[in-house]
Amino acid sequence: MSVPAATRKRIDSLRDQIRHHNYQYHVLDEPDVPDAEYDRLVRDLQKLETEHPQLITPDSPTQRVGAEPIKAFGTVEHQIPMLSLDNAFSEDELRDFHRRVTDRLDIDINAKLRYAAEPKLDGAAVSLRYEGGELVKGATRGDGTTGEDITHNVRTITAVPLKLLGKGFPDTLEVRGEVFMPRAGFKAFNEQALKNDEKTFVNPRNAAAGSLRQLDPRLTAARPLDIYIYSVGQVIGGELPACHSEILQQLQEWGLKVCPEIKVVTGIDGCMAYYQDIGSRRDALAYDIDGVVYKVDRLDYQRELGFVSRAPRWAIAHKFPAEEELTLVRDIEFQVGRTGAITPVARLEPVFVGGVTVSNATLHNMDELHRKDVRVGDTVIVRRAGDVIPEVVKVVPGKRPAKTKIIKAPTKCPVCGSAVARAEDEAVTRCTGGLFCSAQRSEALKHFVSRRALDVDGLGAKLIEQLVAMDRIKTPADLFGLKKDELVEMERMGEKSAENLLASIETSKNTTLSRFLYALGIREVGEATASSLAVHYGKLKGIMEADEEALQQVDDVGPVVASRIQTFFAEKHNQEVIRRLIDSGLTWAETEPRHAPADGLLSGKTFVLTGTLSKMTRDEAKDKIQAAGGKVTGSVSKKTDFVVYGDNAGSKLTKAQNLNITTLNEVELEKILTDQ
Repeated sequence: MSVPAATRKRIDSLRDQIRHHNYQYHVLDEPDVPDAEYDRLVRDLQKLETEHPQLITPDSPTQRVGAEPIKAFGTVEHQIPMLSLDNAFSEDELRDFHRRVTDRLDIDINAKLRYAAEPKLDGAAVSLRYEGGELVKGATRGDGTTGEDITHNVRTITAVPLKLLGKGFPDTLEVRGEVFMPRAGFKAFNEQALKNDEKTFVNPRNAAAGSLRQLDPRLTAARPLDIYIYSVGQVIGGELPACHSEILQQLQEWGLKVCPEIKVVTGIDGCMAYYQDIGSRRDALAYDIDGVVYKVDRLDYQRELGFVSRAPRWAIAHKFPAEEELTLVRDIEFQVGRTGAITPVARLEPVFVGGVTVSNATLHNMDELHRKDVRVGDTVIVRRAGDVIPEVVKVVPGKRPAKTKIIKAPTKCPVCGSAVARAEDEAVTRCTGGLFCSAQRSEALKHFVSRRALDVDGLGAKLIEQLVAMDRIKTPADLFGLKKDELVEMERMGEKSAENLLASIETSKNTTLSRFLYALGIREVGEATASSLAVHYGKLKGIMEADEEALQQVDDVGPVVASRIQTFFAEKHNQEVIRRLIDSGLTWAETEPRHAPADGLLSGKTFVLTGTLSKMTRDEAKDKIQAAGGKVTGSVSKKTDFVVYGDNAGSKLTKAQNLNITTLNEVELEKILTDQ
């Protein structure tokens, strides 16, 4: 049965009107019709769609809560990682960040650098993907690389447009934002839950995160969630403005909600003024925040600054002072980490701090323990440092009981009884037991199978500890010899779980060189350094055979890290474990080395790049210099051989001239590279 053209036109008109009113109400906070008129439009649309169900479309405003409950969350791989931010807890740390930014950009520290400043919401980070202007995917941040598919739930949030407004948006537009529960909604929700004798949430952040992880979207729809968009991810088939602040303005014009408190400020003083202003109004805001975020506004500057591991160099979170409480120290124990580090931990009388109950707090190391002079029986101030790691801030001397004892460092490992040692250049005391220490073995194995390392699903901490306690697993290589019949005998390990675990172990054999290097747990070698080593050498053999001097040619590898790497691979028992891992079938794609050839024309020469080059980017110039055997560093010193300068060169050029270092313009650099 055909539908009259007038009916189709009426349905389209109603949808457009409702989208417009949603935008006015949720994005601009400027409703232009009474609620009764809005409700009438929605009822009219529902009536027409009921009469003509063949005309219902996924982006219709009536379809926010139409999906059936799902059985489990799927996974979503973020095409561009959702990065975390480094934190600043003081003005000095913020000024250090600004100094690093201006140094890397090679501009004067007092230059009027523009930052986009915004409140740091205390909610749950999500990604929204639009194709052809229609919402097709919603995902949690997860580990930054892979999140959970929560499309069915984000569709229920009225501030999330199912279809973008206007024109000119990219074919594919991925945006990132923070889902949160406003304070008023949180209070009302908990009051209703109490009346119904249901579970309440401890804070709005947990409420938002928990609401997004409901299998039934109707439960999510019943909760007062909101969202602010703060950045973009993948963009295909379109262009966005050249500044972060302008991008957010454009997103708002397309119907996406951004925080009204966003402001562009100038220089570090502008950042501090914004921080003070937001801090003074923090309690009056409709939502919880735990600080502010500053982002270098220009995108070309962001690209030049780049990233460190999983955090951008062009942004930082300036956190508000953490919440603090008083509590009692019941005991002080020592924990042994995967590298043998022995850390004092205070066992506390449980206390509610910053939205969670804290019963343990780190004391970092013996120097810190003695500096604060924490003793059993003391009353202490506990803080959630960075709202993440609880720590003991200070002792309240007037509340100390009589005859307390100064805590002394253990002379033996509390786990395996081996002797402990402390290097002259370290504050950390370490167990010397190595592979004999079950604590180190357990933690090393947990690290080896973690998501960012070999990513073995189903091999949790408790199972690893059981296998280590049974002496079944002594090194990571033993994991690949596990059998189904022995696993099914383990506690809480059925036949299906054993099969799934073995399948995951088998899948993990196909990895990457950078993941494998990170999984080995070499001290000082994080994800970024592991990636640099893999790119630089291409093959494991080259890394294992490199001496300290050669290793220092790798980006971000200095003398200390080079020593750790060289020492690790020189140990025969480590070589044996690696051999066994490879024999077990562990494999990755190897590439040709990208490090400088030893016989290159520029071998042994150190370059520094400054200013803007006209014919190539600084990254391209760096690649060409390294291909010819040269080394490129970020700062000028007496060891620098050449400084290559472009337009708007800054202090590095001046310093080179003062040190009588040879300077080259772009043409002169090209000539050197061409003559090789």
